[in-house]
Amino acid sequence: MPRAALLSIHARVERTASTTWEHPSLIQLWGPRFSAYVVAAKDLAVFSLGRLPDHGPRRERARDTAARLHAFLDGLRMPFGQAGRAMSVQPNSLRYAALTGTVLLRWDGAHQPVVWTAAAPNMDARNARLELVRRYLHILGPATAPSFARWAGMRPAEVRTAFEALADELTPVHTPIGDAWILASDEARFLAQPGPPALARLLPSGDAYFLLWGADRTLLVQEAKRRAALWTTRVWPGALLVGGEIVGVWRRSAADVSIETWRRLSSKERDAVEAEAVSLPLPGLNDPIAVRWDR
Repeated sequence: MPRAALLSIHARVERTASTTWEHPSLIQLWGPRFSAYVVAAKDLAVFSLGRLPDHGPRRERARDTAARLHAFLDGLRMPFGQAGRAMSVQPNSLRYAALTGTVLLRWDGAHQPVVWTAAAPNMDARNARLELVRRYLHILGPATAPSFARWAGMRPAEVRTAFEALADELTPVHTPIGDAWILASDEARFLAQPGPPALARLLPSGDAYFLLWGADRTLLVQEAKRRAALWTTRVWPGALLVGGEIVGVWRRSAADVSIETWRRLSSKERDAVEAEAVSLPLPGLNDPIAVRWDR
């Protein structure tokens, strides 16, 4: 959700402010698996049309729902629950319209998302899908077609077609969990020596760094017990990144940040984690951020 997006930006971009998630260069939409995403406005087509089926009932449902919502709103903005009830449909069903790239939203994490409609992006759906695969491989690769299908919530057959279309842009690699693909243009980056990692980062729940499924999670966290602590069956905690490695999890309640580590941290590492926690640009806090160590 948007607060998590704010912290994801903060972990990567200096001088992130509490209002950065509302910058005009960013938009919100129901993205992969119909979760709320904050993405670059110029990438609307990639994260919407990129998931639109080529044909079949899901495509027709998306287009029909989008058309009905557009006609009903007629330029207005409205909480999606209110819109759904007024249209005599289950409000959550309006999410299907997001595949057309014509439905945008604003969600502050506390109230219902407000939705409105816009003109369809000027991009071919097939090209949008290929670009979405490229983005996935660039950020979450090495990866496979099934792992992309699960992340995007798409049918395996459509994903296989996209991977086949990109065959000339892909390089096969072998990982500890089996064969996978990377972008050929990223090969040099994989082979290069990494730069010095940040001392500490607090990645929020759902951050792209660990937005993985199934066996892919083993590439980040080898121990099954630790994987279960990070990727829980309910709401995921945040990931504690120290020296480029996930070494624990964290949670927040208002201004209180609790941190559970999986190994003993040095005093320098603990100081870096606390400094990172205190710097979180969270809006609406009545008290300074306080860190509690569970280990």
